[in-house]
Amino acid sequence: MTDWLSYLTAPFGYVFMQRALLAAVAIGIVCALLSCFIIMKGWTLMGDAISHAVLPGIILAHLAGLPMMAGAFGAGITCAAATGYIKDQCRVKEDTVLGIVYSGMFALGLVLFSRIDTDQHLSHILFGNLLGIDRNELLHTLMIIAAVVISVLIKRRDLMLYCFDPGQARALGLSVARLHYGLLCLLALTIVAALQAVGIILVIAMLISPGITAQLLCRRFDWLLLTAVSLSAFSCAAGTLISFYIDGATGPCIVLIQASLFGLAQLAAYTRQRILTLIRNR
Repeated sequence: MTDWLSYLTAPFGYVFMQRALLAAVAIGIVCALLSCFIIMKGWTLMGDAISHAVLPGIILAHLAGLPMMAGAFGAGITCAAATGYIKDQCRVKEDTVLGIVYSGMFALGLVLFSRIDTDQHLSHILFGNLLGIDRNELLHTLMIIAAVVISVLIKRRDLMLYCFDPGQARALGLSVARLHYGLLCLLALTIVAALQAVGIILVIAMLISPGITAQLLCRRFDWLLLTAVSLSAFSCAAGTLISFYIDGATGPCIVLIQASLFGLAQLAAYTRQRILTLIRNR
């Protein structure tokens, strides 16, 4: 019994694992909060676009001697603004514009990376390096997460109304444009915070899975937020611990657990629907 207890508590004896677990759970919480609004708004492709578009910003920030997060945030906001401008000026659908902008910026980032000598490892940018997070990176990540979480909790009612019915929000006197760009900024900040955990490739999974899984289990929005946060925090903690034991990549482990939880939620929703159908037919 003592051996099993020592085996289970072994990860907590390492400072790098303590930092990784704290960062993973915090990132999972903020991604889950934004996930609920993204799913309701139909912005899954927007999250994918911004996550891929941050690569050139990271490289340019390195050249300018700026923090990686500053460059990533600037590139993400540039992508969102460019998408809005092109959509307004051209008769092209938003999803098409997103595909062009984010693939173009991602390609630009790959070209810059191949031509510029940088101490950033490409695999860490693409897939994250949660176990390698240092104290300063952890502090910056937690500060970003705290700002996003507080903003979402304060404005959650307005954001919910905007995502669900922009026309009604406008009729009630809310600034739809301000909510639109505010949500874009929160999305960009969340992606920047999650880069260290899962990189720019898998971050979209963390921004979709919690919200869509909770949607299968809940009907009220407040319960949706709570369920999404709980599932995401659990999957991030479990994925980080599993990656330690199997010596695997942390980000993919987290995403695999989130995908498994979605499958279980889908099965539970299907089973519940079948039971209700059988009861009605009696």
